[in-house]
Amino acid sequence: MIYNKDANFPYPILKNGSISYKDSYFILDVTLEENTNYYRISFTYEISSPFIEKLIFDEKAMLILIIQSKDNKFYKLNSSQRFIDVPKSRISFGNRTSIQLHIQSNTEIRFDKNDDLTSFYDEFKDDLVVPKNSLLGFSNIVVWEGSMQKPLELFEKKLNENLSSEIKIELGTETIIIHYKKADYQLGEISNKALNNLYIYMGLRTGLMRFITFYGEDGDDYVDLSEINPPENLLDFKLYQLMKSKFVKELHFDLIDEVITQISDKIIEKYTSAVKELASNGN
Repeated sequence: MIYNKDANFPYPILKNGSISYKDSYFILDVTLEENTNYYRISFTYEISSPFIEKLIFDEKAMLILIIQSKDNKFYKLNSSQRFIDVPKSRISFGNRTSIQLHIQSNTEIRFDKNDDLTSFYDEFKDDLVVPKNSLLGFSNIVVWEGSMQKPLELFEKKLNENLSSEIKIELGTETIIIHYKKADYQLGEISNKALNNLYIYMGLRTGLMRFITFYGEDGDDYVDLSEINPPENLLDFKLYQLMKSKFVKELHFDLIDEVITQISDKIIEKYTSAVKELASNGN
């Protein structure tokens, strides 16, 4: 379970603002990324107690990441671990998800050598002993709200009846613009928006090809994303951020389709399903 700052225990607990420790803080920071198959939850933390830090380092205590959403999950971590990869089939992130880091004892813990406690415990800390599997501390609660960024947010649709072609892909200042010669081509009367995924695929391909042209060194046909600075162009910056968040390390001309698979959410599979649904309905 997730604890708030007012939770009380019969022994000293490390938490933000605790009166049990001289300088009491346990600060958690979390970033959330995803690809088609799993979420990556990366975290950093700071704790004020060298006594607790040593317990973790000596594996007398362990870190546990608690995720509370539509369903509740907990993940035991090793002392050096700073991220977990969770298959999407194992967890659901709702519009409000709470994440907290706990410290739990792996063995019986004596507090007689805990010099981080306030003077209140001086007279009886020699007698303070907590059993195995006891909670020793908990962090602030990180609340994640809203949905993850989707590739569709990169796109903008426009109607242009003066086009000499049925559609046109334009790379704008911050979006990939799909121009349609006729409103019918937008398939607006059909509820399944996945039928437009074919145009989105074309737009992503156009944007990524230009990305390589702009940021590949000396005419190279690839870009190492770890060696370039974040682009100043807003559209390229969005593509860069999207690729980094989906763990794409290099972008090659001959591997663009593979990269689109990584950064998009089953875009072709959804398009195919939409077409099959129309066919089965006799449309």
